[in-house]
This record gives sequence, structure tokens and C-alpha cells, in this order.
Amino acid sequence: MDLGIKGKRAIVCASSKGLGRGCAEALAGAGCDLVLNARGSEALEQTGKEIREKFGVEVVTVAADITTEEGRAAVLEAAGDIDILVNNAGGPPPGMWSDWDREDFIKALDANMLAPIAMMKALLPKMIDNGWGRVVNITSQSVKSPIGVLGLSNSARAGLTGYVAGTSRQVAGSGVNINNLLPGIHATDRAVSLDTGAAAAQGISIDEMKEQRSKTIPSGRYGTAAEFGATCAFLCSQHAAFIVGQNILHDGGAVNATL
Repeated sequence: MDLGIKGKRAIVCASSKGLGRGCAEALAGAGCDLVLNARGSEALEQTGKEIREKFGVEVVTVAADITTEEGRAAVLEAAGDIDILVNNAGGPPPGMWSDWDREDFIKALDANMLAPIAMMKALLPKMIDNGWGRVVNITSQSVKSPIGVLGLSNSARAGLTGYVAGTSRQVAGSGVNINNLLPGIHATDRAVSLDTGAAAAQGISIDEMKEQRSKTIPSGRYGTAAEFGATCAFLCSQHAAFIVGQNILHDGGAVNATL
């Protein structure tokens, strides 16, 4: 399927690996030029090189922490005119309600709510002027079905969801679409980290933990970054022009809900 976005320019945050890289590769496959961001320069440069060679698109890399004001300024300065924004940042650490203090919540809000809002505020005006734009925020299935040990993530991402619910409807008439993509468990470093912690807590192996968690997913397996990226690219496409302010689960059916 031709997604109709060849030649568009996209920022993909936290895109040196995992779900962010999956989104970057899918957009590159659709013909988009890319501005890639991550904190670690070595992995970022390698990802940029591989995507350039595989897809033949322009790739600009900016090593910076997108959750900071300075990091965002560096990415925006290098980016130029942008048609597509994919907001992404690593999730806060797991724990229990009794573990978290105010500063923990501030850090979570900065990374997973306020940073994506700041990026949208910076880029939406030009998208509106151009009469076309796409924003996809990578959030979490926990927005629909809270995960107890991820209370920091539940809170921050729910706040972003509320912001998008209103803002997306204010800009849709200008040809700018904002949606959220909610991953469940995917085979990424984040899953390995969570599996490792959970396995240690239960005194079992990581493989046993993965098997245990896979059984909670109707599809019977973890998702892949490529599958996730393809869904992201579709939401950025000309075919998604009538999808506005939605929270789209990508979880293999793990959230058991009618709506």
C-alpha cells in the first residue's frame, strides 16, 4: 500500500532501538526523510547509517535527551520543517505506590507527558499553516488497563492522553491529526528489563518469566518492533486522515475490554 507520505519529513524521538526504531524504519520504508533522536550517540549513529543505506532517505541524527529543554531545542534546531512527529521516551522505573515521592512523579511527568506536549506545541503551528501534519504519541496499554507496578507511567501517560483528547480535536480541521499508539509487551530492551526484574522477584528464569507473560497475551507471543512501526506509519499516512484523537492498542489482545 502506498501510504502517500513519500518526501515528508519526520522526527522520531528515542529511535536508536526498540519501538522508536521500528517506527523510523517503517516511515523510511514509506519514503520519509528522518530526524532521529536518542541519548546515546553510538547506537544512534549506527541506526542512522543502517536506515540510510537500506532505504536511501535523508537521515539527520541528534544525540540529546528529548525530556530536557536543551535536548528538545537541539532536535528542533536540526529538524527544520517537519510534517510528522513521533513522540517517544523510555518509561519510568517500576515499583510500588509506597516507593514514589513527589520528585519521582515530576521526573515521570517531564519525560512522558510534558516533553511530548512541548514538542507538539513547537511543531503544530507550522503543520497548521501547511494544512497537513501527523503526530503519533507512543504511550502504553496501561492507559487503558493500569499496571500496578508502573504507577508512574500510568499517571504521566494518562495525563498526556487527556491533553491529546482535547488538542487533537482543536487542530483536526486544519488537516493535522494527533493519535496515541498504546504498546503492550513487545520484544524490546524494555521488556527484557521488566522480565528480568519480575523473574528475580519470583525466583525464576527470564525464559520462564517470558513464557508466563506470553500466556497473558491472546496472541500468545510478544509483539515486534516492525509490527508496531507499520501501525505507526499507517497512522501517519494519507489513509488515516479521518482518525482523530484515538488511543489505539497494539497489544495482541492483552487488554480485555469491549471498548
